[in-house]
Amino acid sequence: MQSLEQTIDSTSQVVSPTDLPLRLRSKLIEDLWERVLQAECGPGLVNSLTQLRSLSTAEGQTNDLAEITANQLIENLELDDAIRAARAFALYFQLINIVEQHYEQQDQKLARLSQAPEPAPAPQEKSSSSANVISANLLERSLHNPPGGRTDTFHWLFPHLKRLNVPPRHIQTLLNQLDIQLVFTAHPTEIVRPTIRRKQRRISNILRQLDRAEDAQQALGLSNSWEVESIKNELTEEIRLWWRTDELHQFKPTVLDEVDYSLHYFNEVLFDSVPHLRSRLTQNLKQSFPSLTPPKSTFCRFGSWVGGDRDGNPSVTPTVTWSTACYQRDLVLGKYISSVQELIDLLSLSLHWCNVLPELLDSLEQDRLEFPDIYERLAIRYRQEPYRLKLTYIKARLEQTQQRNKNLNQPDFSLSGEAPEHQSYYQTAGEFLEDLRLIARNFDNTGLACRDLEVLISQVELFGFTLTQLDFRQESSRHSDAIAEIADYVGVLDRNYNELSEEERTEWLIEELKTRRPIIPAEMPFSEKCCETVETLRLLRRLQLEFGVEICQTYIISMTNDVSDVLEVLLLAQEAGLYEPVSGVTTIRIVPLFETVDDLKRAPSVMRKLFELPLYRSCLAGGYEQLGCELDPNTEQSPSLTLNLQEVMLGYSDSNKDSGFLSSNWEIHKAQKALQKVAHNYDVNLRIFHGRGGSVGRGGGPAYEAILAQPTGTINGRIRITEQGEVLASKYTLPELALYNLETIASAVIEASLLGSGFDDIEPWNEIMEELASRARSAYRALIYEEPDFLDFFQSITPIQEISQLQISSRPARRKGKKKDLSSLRAIPWVFSWTQSRFLLPAWYGVGTALQEFLDLEPEENLRLLRCFYVKWPFFKMAISKVEMTLAKVDLEMAHHYLEELADPLDKERFERLFAIIAEEFYRTRRFVLTISQEQRLLDGLPELQRSVQLRNGTIVPLGLLQVSLLKRLRQFTNRQPGELIHFRYSKDELLRGALLTINGIAAGMRNTG
Repeated sequence: MQSLEQTIDSTSQVVSPTDLPLRLRSKLIEDLWERVLQAECGPGLVNSLTQLRSLSTAEGQTNDLAEITANQLIENLELDDAIRAARAFALYFQLINIVEQHYEQQDQKLARLSQAPEPAPAPQEKSSSSANVISANLLERSLHNPPGGRTDTFHWLFPHLKRLNVPPRHIQTLLNQLDIQLVFTAHPTEIVRPTIRRKQRRISNILRQLDRAEDAQQALGLSNSWEVESIKNELTEEIRLWWRTDELHQFKPTVLDEVDYSLHYFNEVLFDSVPHLRSRLTQNLKQSFPSLTPPKSTFCRFGSWVGGDRDGNPSVTPTVTWSTACYQRDLVLGKYISSVQELIDLLSLSLHWCNVLPELLDSLEQDRLEFPDIYERLAIRYRQEPYRLKLTYIKARLEQTQQRNKNLNQPDFSLSGEAPEHQSYYQTAGEFLEDLRLIARNFDNTGLACRDLEVLISQVELFGFTLTQLDFRQESSRHSDAIAEIADYVGVLDRNYNELSEEERTEWLIEELKTRRPIIPAEMPFSEKCCETVETLRLLRRLQLEFGVEICQTYIISMTNDVSDVLEVLLLAQEAGLYEPVSGVTTIRIVPLFETVDDLKRAPSVMRKLFELPLYRSCLAGGYEQLGCELDPNTEQSPSLTLNLQEVMLGYSDSNKDSGFLSSNWEIHKAQKALQKVAHNYDVNLRIFHGRGGSVGRGGGPAYEAILAQPTGTINGRIRITEQGEVLASKYTLPELALYNLETIASAVIEASLLGSGFDDIEPWNEIMEELASRARSAYRALIYEEPDFLDFFQSITPIQEISQLQISSRPARRKGKKKDLSSLRAIPWVFSWTQSRFLLPAWYGVGTALQEFLDLEPEENLRLLRCFYVKWPFFKMAISKVEMTLAKVDLEMAHHYLEELADPLDKERFERLFAIIAEEFYRTRRFVLTISQEQRLLDGLPELQRSVQLRNGTIVPLGLLQVSLLKRLRQFTNRQPGELIHFRYSKDELLRGALLTINGIAAGMRNTG
């Protein structure tokens, strides 16, 4: 078989010598993969795979003979053989992904071990004491001349800030308000079963064992080692077990299944890894700025939409959301119980050899009264070991807290039925934390330290009893429809609420929000949707009462269009007891989500109108009494909402689908600048919530570069970002990779907040960018929305029909059950489909036309200008780099093969016309991207990424050919006319299964599917 090693050799110009360990391990994995296939399927399959892999060029593209050869090799394959081939390539990608992740983690460990304190910076001219940001020329030097070549870790960041003479007080102010939140979501881009994820983790662990064994073998000077061979055999057997495991989901996952999938990363990696992030920051900060205080332990936190996001997902009910909260608390309590047990085993200190504070002895006496059974059982054993006795009481309280939590999740459980003698549990995480701090004070007082105890305290500060903050999200029309139905029933309006103008709605809502009079009757004789909307807010209140406000304080309104969308939620919140009209205090933060281009343009005006309303400003300020007072943005009010903070969410997916990549990103960039200006004018702190997906077409890409490309003055140490689908697996599967990802995000937030750029405010540059975005939008919409044949083209030559049948999400692929048109299709399957068919169209189309039209005006002058943008302007560099990465994954030969084989013969002429338009735009975009970057080939500036993309592209080619063949057979079966007598050798289910397996494999190979 053509091996990975041979493929690498054929593209050796992109391989660095430092890749040798990765190359050798990849070769081993491929050999074992081939050995398993030989044993399981025989040499015939392996020979077929060899032939199929030869259908791609060295650059990973489909070669000219692929179509002819594919017909010879694939069309005559038995279905079983086609499925086995698809499974084999899918397994190959999964194994290569594991190897790459494993060595990425190894690289991070080696880099950290090799880091040494950098020499003190040479004296430089000091910055002005009044400056809040560093000048643009310093930013340019920091971006393009990074000392040591490393720009994304704390080890590089703080010495760099010192070299630039950033005033320490500015750094301290930023650290005090540092607030980074990563929000896990369950969108249908995670195609891999949790069962397979566990096998991936096992193989990663085996690779780690193999590294250690080979290091020992080399150290001993041995030519072979029984331990190495034993581990290789274990690895082979693990691959064999994987081969015999079904890759496809056996059923459509429920919301609680998705909760389990997302919490897997906390259970396996994040709970233990995240506390070390602050330690790394502290260590590196002290080396450069020893007098500065590190940020609070909660500077990097996590949220979740899983179980709370009900936008277009009828499966997310109040019962499901309550169970989600209980599930999260159960997991984190189980973690604490295990940690406390480890401390019991560890802290065997005796009163014979150490002293304790009187307050510890007093607390033990109180514990004895609450837990007499524990005292009777353990007082003698632990009579001289106070820490063990105290921790045993703590563990008992945690266990009772966990049992009560389990009871809460039972449908017949009632709080009123709790007996007083069964209430020795922790009502809040703060009570648990105080017990741990009591032990820590005793240690500190007696000159001791316990790292495990310190880590546990950090974990409790970070995760509390909720693990993550559970966000709620609902579409705006659900609230307006509910208000309309309620108002009609109560008779408080002379006509239907939905018939009112925006001004009339706003005026009526403001008046209703000034009174305590309820408008919702106790018994709700309303529609199911209306009742569910009302019950959602009531549930939120119930959750806050039981779990604390920290469990859920964010309510996101998707498709926000105007002020009334926000006030409607506030009125429903008032009815649920979440907003008190007299005091103006609320326990939720309402977050408008602006998604389409029109909504993004309207966002500053909407927020300005909201800030003009005293009742809304009182919500932000913590009540009318606080309105107008001098506020500390870090002060926590009683309901634990940060004061004077407005969060606004910006959607990348729908704006991209609506307007194209360049226009979408530019509108989001402009919206952030305008929103920040509005917030500043009203003395409100702004936090932007970035709704990024995994693919470039949905805002994905390297987070570090994306954060640095945000407009100056819009981050200020505060940011929220969604993490979803396959992104979770790529970032949070291994501990060191998870920490590295978090460190790069934190470093970028600090750097972007302190090292502002003047380039975003150069008006001529903005005018040029506006022109480019407008031209790109016009070109994009001319194809997507103005070509009458485009929808047929999309549905025929991409696997959109089959993707909707994948059992990978509880959420429907379309909104509100509308007809099959682009407006109702969610952005995720839209991007997913173009990725599978190798067009990747949403991430680049229109950019080439915009660049060409601009360059045609003044070829030499405008080219110099664009190259200047590319070098100096982080936003423009990020946009072009993302387009370049996406273009490298496009395979037009393969895309055309989809058209040739899947299009109806009657449609081919009109489809070929559209394909020619797309191909022309692709080559145009590639030409001008390379002209601006001054590279010979795509990704020449990123050789490691170039190598990875090329290698994956090559093996995706045969998978694509297999997919086309299976889709063709499946659609012939599905589209046969009633009564038409055609003999099919296979059932529809068998053909669908084969097609879905190829979707699975290509998703694994592309790595960012949706």
